[in-house]
Amino acid sequence: MLALLQGERQALAALDLDRIVTCTNGKMDLCTKLEAVERSSLDEECLGVLDAVRRLNEINRRLRNLIATNVQNRLGALTGHNAPYTALPRQGAQVALA
Repeated sequence: MLALLQGERQALAALDLDRIVTCTNGKMDLCTKLEAVERSSLDEECLGVLDAVRRLNEINRRLRNLIATNVQNRLGALTGHNAPYTALPRQGAQVALA
């Protein structure tokens, strides 16, 4: 997981979308496996690694948010719109109201 998170950070820095998606899929797979493990069965070393994983994931989340804000600002500068980007509904798509 640590290797995936470090790869994700490198991919974010390089804006490598394919690698970002690959790392995200790998993280999701590992999270599914980790959910099956009982926390009480983990030793101090494993708990320490999980804490490091949480911290690194938080750093990556902040980096993703900074990149998203930067992209949003650039799009606003290019289009002349400062409003946040919102996708338009697809032609012919019907929206179900709950």
